[in-house]
This record gives sequence, structure tokens and C-alpha cells, in this order.
Amino acid sequence: MSATISDAALRYARIALGTAFLSAVASRFGLWQGTPGLSRFPAFIAHTGQVNAFMPAVTIPFLAWAATFLEVACGLGLVLFGLLPARIVAVSVWPRILAFASAVLLLLFALAMTISLGPKQPLDYSVFSASACALLLAIYPVSPSSPA
Repeated sequence: MSATISDAALRYARIALGTAFLSAVASRFGLWQGTPGLSRFPAFIAHTGQVNAFMPAVTIPFLAWAATFLEVACGLGLVLFGLLPARIVAVSVWPRILAFASAVLLLLFALAMTISLGPKQPLDYSVFSASACALLLAIYPVSPSSPA
């Protein structure tokens, strides 16, 4: 496979994962479908409680905010590195760190969903496959023309 196709595939994976994180956050803050302000965030906290039913109730708001913060950080970072030229991305360790953090975050989401809701939801929402994609981004050379 040519370096150009590989670079494009890596770029596509970074941007797709990053925008998925950012879309989820936009939804919970009402930026999709015209829902104003924080009106959807309380529903997200309740959903976080359902997904993390095994956690003490007092930890749920923290988990909701922590997930939101990490999704924004990983999302913005992945999109940024997806848009930058490959020669710039190749000299930074951050694309791999962000990809690995994304893989771990998505795996935690998938495991929590599986424990609390069963395996169907994380499989239907492709959470395990998104985690695997992020892990491949973390271990694959940031550019096929760069060293591993």
C-alpha cells in the first residue's frame, strides 16, 4: 500500500474518532437538534449512572464530567493531528498518546456498558471496534514514511 493511501487512512481514522467524541459532547450540551444549553447534561449524568450502575452514586457526576473532559481533549487532539501535515505529526509523540488514551477511554466505556447493560449496547454502538481503531492508531507509525 502506498504511503499516500496509508497517510490518508491514518488521517481519516484520527478525524473520524475525534469528531465522534466531539459530536457526543455537542449532543450532551444541546448543540445538536437545537436543544439549548445544559438542558441535556442532567440526562447524561443519569445515563452515566445507568452505565456505571456498579459505582457508588456519589461518583456519578464526577464520572460524567471526567468523561466529558477526556472526550473533548481526545477529540480535539485527534482532529488536530488528523488535519496537520504528516511530516509535522511524525515528529510528535502526542498523536500516539492521544490515540492510546482514546483506546483506553473507549474500552472503559465498553466494559462499563457490558457490565451494567449487557454486551448488546457496546456492540451495537461499535464501542469495542472504535477502541480497537484507536489502539491501532497508537501502535501504527504516525506516518508510513516515518520510523515506528
